[in-house]
Amino acid sequence: MASPTQIELITERVERLLVRYQEQQRTNALLSEQLTLLTHERDSLKSRLSAARARVDALLERLPGNATTPKGEA
Repeated sequence: MASPTQIELITERVERLLVRYQEQQRTNALLSEQLTLLTHERDSLKSRLSAARARVDALLERLPGNATTPKGEA
């Protein structure tokens, strides 16, 4: 069996590099999709947190003895 020529070695290496490139492209696409989903989830959670804070603040304002009085008049 003859040893592979320089061109054959380069061809094999290029083919391996192409396979790795395609794998990286798929991985990148999956990571981009995951990033988009997580960004939407984060934004939704931030919105829910803001709404919950507003509700808690409204409830705190309704507590007795929590009337807003200017400083020094209490």
